[in-house]
Amino acid sequence: MKQFLENLPKAELHLHIEGSLEPELMFEIGQRNGVKLPFASVEDVRAAYQFHNLQEFLDIYYQGANVLLYERDFYDMTMAYLRRCQQQNVIHAEIFFDPQTHTDRGVDIGVVINGICGALKDAENEWGMSSRLILCFLRHLSGEAAMETLLQALPYRDRIIGVGLDSSEVGHPPEKFKAAFDRAREEGFLTVAHAGEEGPPEYIWQALDLLKVSRIDHGVRCIEDNALVDRLIAEKMPLTVCPLSNIKLCVFEKMADHNLLQLLDRGVKVTVNSDDPAYFGGYMNENFLALHAALDLTQEQAASLVRNSFEASFVSESERAGFMNRLDAFLVANQ
Repeated sequence: MKQFLENLPKAELHLHIEGSLEPELMFEIGQRNGVKLPFASVEDVRAAYQFHNLQEFLDIYYQGANVLLYERDFYDMTMAYLRRCQQQNVIHAEIFFDPQTHTDRGVDIGVVINGICGALKDAENEWGMSSRLILCFLRHLSGEAAMETLLQALPYRDRIIGVGLDSSEVGHPPEKFKAAFDRAREEGFLTVAHAGEEGPPEYIWQALDLLKVSRIDHGVRCIEDNALVDRLIAEKMPLTVCPLSNIKLCVFEKMADHNLLQLLDRGVKVTVNSDDPAYFGGYMNENFLALHAALDLTQEQAASLVRNSFEASFVSESERAGFMNRLDAFLVANQ
């Protein structure tokens, strides 16, 4: 089963590129740029990765991002993640980035986008890695700040497939960002939003009705509202679920309590993703292996989860068919 899960071709739809910054690279870039970190060593950084909630994680996450100043920094961070994808048979990735984390420090949005996109292009040229880029608004900031960020990004719209919503969920409902999302859709962007991770099911309703999202990021608290679950099933609305993240941030106490397979069995279009893998203890394969260890994930369930992620990807029908063919060929070869 381990070999099956590791070799399974996958898509990742919920990955914060700043959350893939491993401590070793964080220190290397910090040293290169003369940015002092509030940690003495790589070991100290890892020791700090004990979180009781989303906010405790975000405090450290933003500290780590302070080392990122130049195109090369964003390129190196992104390429390190893409190499992990290659090693773990992730053939398509849809990557979130948080421009406000950088522009609020005086880094130009073009520096961020050019650095990330340079790595995406090189990975595509070198080993055929497929990818898309999604700009996320920080929800602890204002709706006006989100709109301003959207306007800054418009000159780069050809490189960005959609917009999303992340950061501190509780107390920052999706409705706060309706105007920015309306404008984003007018400009041709697809929309996604974090909802129902720490926030209530009501936030998922708002993301669907007010932000008109194509996917819900996390969404695990939907299970508290049967009418919502029924709607998600009826609309085939994908949930980009992040198992190891949910445990690390105490959304569930332990993996055996996770509701991902329960939702899958009910007919919800759930997918598996790694969220902020440098902070949460694992990339895609580690998430699948954790589900197998704690919930006895079967090959059939794993294939369904991967199929869901290909179906939910923001790609053309011909690209999607190519992904499905690779999956089917793998399953036939591993019967």
